[in-house]
Amino acid sequence: MKKSLKILGIIILLILIIGIIGFVYINSSGIPKYETVHIEYTAKSDSASIKRGKKLVTLLCANCHKNPETGKLTGVLMREAPAEFGEIYSQNITQDKTYGIGNWTDGEILYLLRTGVKKDGQYAPPYMAKVPTMADEDVNAIIAFLRSNDPMIAADATPDTPSKPSFLTKFLCHVAWKPFPMPTEKINLPDTTQTIELGKYLANNLECFSCHSADFKTNNFLKPELSEGYFGGGNSPLDTEGRVKKTPNLTPDKETGIGNWTKMQFIKAVRFGIVDGQHALTYPMVPYTQLTDTEVAAIYEYLKTIPPIKNKVERSIYDE
Repeated sequence: MKKSLKILGIIILLILIIGIIGFVYINSSGIPKYETVHIEYTAKSDSASIKRGKKLVTLLCANCHKNPETGKLTGVLMREAPAEFGEIYSQNITQDKTYGIGNWTDGEILYLLRTGVKKDGQYAPPYMAKVPTMADEDVNAIIAFLRSNDPMIAADATPDTPSKPSFLTKFLCHVAWKPFPMPTEKINLPDTTQTIELGKYLANNLECFSCHSADFKTNNFLKPELSEGYFGGGNSPLDTEGRVKKTPNLTPDKETGIGNWTKMQFIKAVRFGIVDGQHALTYPMVPYTQLTDTEVAAIYEYLKTIPPIKNKVERSIYDE
């Protein structure tokens, strides 16, 4: 009996030692780095691609990177990031050659957007939007806009504020969150006459699912439909005061989702933040005025096709 207890004690001690070593290693090494791949790529730029790129950057990037005082994408504290991920700052993505991405090649920007790996090899955790399944034409448009003369991305010498990722973030980056593979085949835009296909493309590539599924930690960006609680809501981003704002259920469940919503109600909510004449959206969800009625209607039609999830998300008392 004593021998068995001694052996058990040794095993427990070894597990504790291994755990401590692992903790020290992960905490001290931080976010992992990966070997970078050189890609020969030059974005095709014209007025149409720049206009499309501005729309996508405004929808995907500006909420996190835009300084509200200057209107430039110089990076800010990402107040909506759950505290469990640490103190997270977005980076300067203006054309400044020292502090922004002015010295990045189009290929380096493409590689970051597709895989999540920066030019120095460091991995960008999931709180930075990535586009592993976005159409090639749209990714090209984003890069074309970032190379344009738009004031939003004009060179600005604002230094980055280093993020302070939590141990959880570092741990997940070592064991679960990994860079995405570069696409090996062309990814085409959806046929805009196929409403549900278009809606699925927008809902997934604008990362609507990321906030409206169960948890940022269990999202699947390569196959969004496999995310835990896909569009069932309950995720926990923060508002500007650091208060948890549970995301609503957008599945077609009639009791707890949008099963009883009309298409027009959905369009008004998404584009203008209004439901039945009342204010409906609060930060971090903002009105998507850049989307057209047709695009939001397509998202609605797609959401009506996904499996309903019964998940009642109580509205925060400070929403009013």
